[in-house]
Amino acid sequence: MTPSTEEQDNGISVTAASDIEVDHEQLDISIAEFVERNPDYYQNVFHKVHAATSPLPNTFNWAAALLGPIWGGFRGAWGFFWGFLILEMIVWVQLGRGLWGNPGAKFEERAEGQLEKAAEFKQRAEEALAAGEDATRFEKLFDNMSTAAERSLTEAQILNDGKFMVFLTGVALFVLVKLTQGFYANKIYERQYSKWRIDPEGTESGVKLRNLVLSLVLVTLIAPLTIYKFTVESPFELLNQFPEKEISGYFLEEENETLYTESAKWLEDRIDAAAVAGQGLFDGLTAGVRSVLEAMTLALIVTPWPVVMVVVCVVAWRAAGPRVSIFTGAALAYVALLGYWEVSMETVALVGAAVFLCVIFGIPLGIWFGKSQRAYKIAEPVLDLMQTLPAFVYLIPIIAFFGTGNPPGILATIIFGMPPVIRLTALGMRGVPRTIIEAAEAFGASKRQLLRDVEIPLALPSIMTGVNQTILMCLSMVVIISLIGGGGLGQEILIALQYAAKGPGLLGGIAILLCAMVIDRIVQGAFRREI
Repeated sequence: MTPSTEEQDNGISVTAASDIEVDHEQLDISIAEFVERNPDYYQNVFHKVHAATSPLPNTFNWAAALLGPIWGGFRGAWGFFWGFLILEMIVWVQLGRGLWGNPGAKFEERAEGQLEKAAEFKQRAEEALAAGEDATRFEKLFDNMSTAAERSLTEAQILNDGKFMVFLTGVALFVLVKLTQGFYANKIYERQYSKWRIDPEGTESGVKLRNLVLSLVLVTLIAPLTIYKFTVESPFELLNQFPEKEISGYFLEEENETLYTESAKWLEDRIDAAAVAGQGLFDGLTAGVRSVLEAMTLALIVTPWPVVMVVVCVVAWRAAGPRVSIFTGAALAYVALLGYWEVSMETVALVGAAVFLCVIFGIPLGIWFGKSQRAYKIAEPVLDLMQTLPAFVYLIPIIAFFGTGNPPGILATIIFGMPPVIRLTALGMRGVPRTIIEAAEAFGASKRQLLRDVEIPLALPSIMTGVNQTILMCLSMVVIISLIGGGGLGQEILIALQYAAKGPGLLGGIAILLCAMVIDRIVQGAFRREI
């Protein structure tokens, strides 16, 4: 390799990319190993693609142009396969609409119904005339309906006359798609070859019979049915609706039963049985949650409001500084002046009880999962279920097991709000540098000292972020738990929604926003001062 440009200053040597020598023999061997079949052709076109200075294609692959997506599947280029399969189906749908489609079928059907109505009005007019009554109304309706039918038939004729243009458009698209497949196939395949050289195990290469069979099966299953569905005005009923009754009748003895009704009945029976069997446990959980809620309610609602306001502002000052304290005072003044004081404090009590229980159970679980990979793998599907299952869905078993009111609402909030603190605590524990742990162990730290004095302090930023996210997610459940009898500001929003009361709804929403911002600012400020 001989450099064309060299800079001797500071001992730096720069070589132009065009002067890099390539071992073409080894490159050809690599290409032949990658393509397996027809290596001479692909060695030639890959060299042309490498040497091209323009982004436009400079080769044409006749096999890809003729076979389309089947070529891509056979060569393992599945992106090419799916992309051009969709494009070709669009083209064939356009051709089918132009050849055997009936674009005016809807207007013809409409005209048929209008003509039937017109015939009915004409008959009634004749009957009225025969009875010596005034038939002007029916004659007018007959004329209007006949005119509407003529317009519908005209629209149908216009659409049907345009079938030839639809067909020509399909032919033009067909040619365009085939040219695109031929011109870009080698560029796409060369990119796959480049990926294969970097990652031979993770990138498909060569030609495999199973890929050919799979691509043929996919094209056969997808393309004909899709083209038929979009080009025929009245396709088979099987393509429009899943044969639920037939399949249900195959599995069930009674004809009027379906898999849906049987499954729903079975689930209801199991939930009812579990509610009866675990009534003592559920009542105990409800009592524990109610005791925490009553303590929070006593502190925030029963205590005189000036005391609560002063204490909250002082806590904000000490935790986050004077600016947050002033903002907290303004937010509390807003909810008090608009008459939201008691319901706002009830909301804070609900959220506080939920967050307290989330933190009490979530942080120890997060520490355990951070230290035990096996435990985390077992718990991860449960955490995913808790976060992804819509809240309205798990409100159903909550009502079945715990009834309605504030305690069940808190339990529903815990299910929704606990995963962030667990996940982020586990993430923080796993992020503690191993070298620091080994150093602490070398100085004789016990497991308890290691956890208390080393791991938790280093994981504290992640833990506090989890607490913060849990607070905000619990506040987002305020409106939802009002659906099962929960109180607070959520009840105000629910009433506003029921009566479409825009003003009260927005004022209550702003109150929820201010409560969330106050709690968030205080927690974040306290955390910043700690670090």
